[in-house]
Amino acid sequence: MARKQKEIRTDIGWSDPASITLFGRDFPSEILGHLNLGDMGFLELTGRFPNPAESKMFNAMVVTLVEHGITPSAIVARMTYMGAPESLQGAVAAGLNGLGTVFVGSIEGAARILHDAMPKADPNADFAALAAAIVKPFTDGKRIVPGIGHPLHKPIDPRTPRLQELARETGFDGPYFKLMEAVAAEAGRASGKVLPMNATGAIGALCCEMGFDWKICRGLGVMARAVGLVGHILEESRNPMGGEIWASIEERATAHMKPAADGDKSK
Repeated sequence: MARKQKEIRTDIGWSDPASITLFGRDFPSEILGHLNLGDMGFLELTGRFPNPAESKMFNAMVVTLVEHGITPSAIVARMTYMGAPESLQGAVAAGLNGLGTVFVGSIEGAARILHDAMPKADPNADFAALAAAIVKPFTDGKRIVPGIGHPLHKPIDPRTPRLQELARETGFDGPYFKLMEAVAAEAGRASGKVLPMNATGAIGALCCEMGFDWKICRGLGVMARAVGLVGHILEESRNPMGGEIWASIEERATAHMKPAADGDKSK
């Protein structure tokens, strides 16, 4: 029996020898030169142009995620480039593979717990009760609540207050954002520690405010951090640290196996 074929369909775009059409708009005349990179990302996720408030907030969200210094993803990208300088894209991809539940990808975790607790935005919700229900299984399981606290920035992630300010300015400090703030407060109460909302928690809440599916929220980190990793690879090509990282780690990791230097034999 012949297999019944399913419809193959995309609503993103199409092209012919003389034109390119994306989301129903002529790319050269309506998009090129009109949208910045963040706005283009918003178009890809929503199929429409952002309004001014959405543009300001979304661009701030992705800019937040572009760069964070010599992080594990940046180190991996630099080391991969050292081994395969002919494959810049491979080095970027290697760095992006590390965006998960600990780094950057926690946006997805934060967005998911908010969506699961409140599938539809409810400005009249009991945020304290919802937050308690969210936090309890994490506390019981001695797990970290996604979007709360930070391994480096203490007591406050310095990016979060600015994101909160922008959320108020653009009108995106709605129910999900308030719920994320309540989750931070409850996590701190339950643990007895200062555990404020971090940048990925704020962005996860903002993704919910903007109506993004939680399953795509990690993608904001992917598209943003790719820009930062290209910058790291450029610096690596001009002022490499990969070789020193390799040599230093090898020396420290194997020091216990090596014989003492001649000058140390009497010790």
